[in-house]
Amino acid sequence: MQLIHSPASPFVRKVRVTLAETDQTGDVDLVRVQTTALSTADEAAAANPLGKIPALVRPDGPAIYDSRVICRFLVARAGADLYPEERLWDVLTLEATADGILESAVSMVYEKRLRPADMVFGDWIEAQWGKVSGALDAVNDRWMSHLHGPLDMGQIAISCALGYLDFRHGDRDWRQGRDNLVAWYETFGARDSMVATAPSD
Repeated sequence: MQLIHSPASPFVRKVRVTLAETDQTGDVDLVRVQTTALSTADEAAAANPLGKIPALVRPDGPAIYDSRVICRFLVARAGADLYPEERLWDVLTLEATADGILESAVSMVYEKRLRPADMVFGDWIEAQWGKVSGALDAVNDRWMSHLHGPLDMGQIAISCALGYLDFRHGDRDWRQGRDNLVAWYETFGARDSMVATAPSD
């Protein structure tokens, strides 16, 4: 299999951490591409008609895409228990929360990087950060018992989201006032799978 990827993408990181945690890293070749919302890499377009990454190219079927779909596929392929039935709706909700954080955080980066400086919409950026901040507060206040439970995809997704905030929005200091989440992330972020997939440009 081939993973169409960029090492800066937090959605790619979710997949790579899942590969590591399910002992499948050696089954996938990483195909690095340079792609943006304005300029789609040929490999990304060939694997995903939306032109987005990650996309997983399989030798025995069509390519699959969207990090949540790929992760579900990889977990099923490995027979792993990262979407446990008894906690499934909680896991999916926490994963969706993490992906929502990332969608807002990535859109903030695009707003500054892809628009001419005199057209950057500051209110949009702050509104997106408001969504990120609200979601982080909810996780810190309501989800800590889940995060401290057995490993699942919700934990992986939240950890990748926090890593991306450090990578692209470190000046925003997401840690302020969220001591529970900070303490959890210090431990989870030190896992081998997280260290090995740290984002880079």
